[in-house]
Amino acid sequence: MLSHFFIKRPVFAGVISIVIMILGLVALLGLPVERYPNIAPPSINVVANYPGANSQTVAETVGTPIEEQITGVEGMLYMNSVSGNDGSYILVVTFETGTDLDMANVYIQNRVASAIPKLPQEVQRMGVIVKKKSTDANLFLGFYSPDGSYNDLDLANYVVMNVKDELSRVPGVGEVFIYGAGSYAIRIWLNPDKMQARGLVADDVVQAVSEQNMQVAAGQIGAPPAPKGQA
Repeated sequence: MLSHFFIKRPVFAGVISIVIMILGLVALLGLPVERYPNIAPPSINVVANYPGANSQTVAETVGTPIEEQITGVEGMLYMNSVSGNDGSYILVVTFETGTDLDMANVYIQNRVASAIPKLPQEVQRMGVIVKKKSTDANLFLGFYSPDGSYNDLDLANYVVMNVKDELSRVPGVGEVFIYGAGSYAIRIWLNPDKMQARGLVADDVVQAVSEQNMQVAAGQIGAPPAPKGQA
């Protein structure tokens, strides 16, 4: 038997094992990263936002229609979702190891497209995002103001304007998240008694703010035909 040959010659068997290990290490160092086998199951993220809604409303009006459509998609292992009190909704769909993420992304997009007509108008207006994403974080960066002249909101705005896009363009980076602070915004507090006295509801206020915030393309000033001497 072949095994008896190596059992009777342990030194020879040990040398062969060492040579195999050395060859494996040399091959490992020269193996491209993209050739490494995928160990972690791939996942697809579905992100939506329902401004002004609490977590229960988001789960019932956004999460339920989307999850009903996605359940049973080809190659799916499981899915979990998070509904926030800020109106955010994130669904992570995990697929079997070795699944083609491009095809999985297409499957999820088709299922989400079927659920969009059932979502609230505000959610449809803001859009539902489907994207490939790794479940592991590769790097965390911290920003601070040495002299304390900038607060968390200022630093978050600086990162959005100057850092986020640069990091997103780095090869291999899927997405950049900003934690710890929000973005510049205006919060309007409404007085229910005064609104009732004037016969207004929250949608009336939102519409009035939207009209005041509208960007109008007014055309050009000084374009021909123009009077003589017009700059």
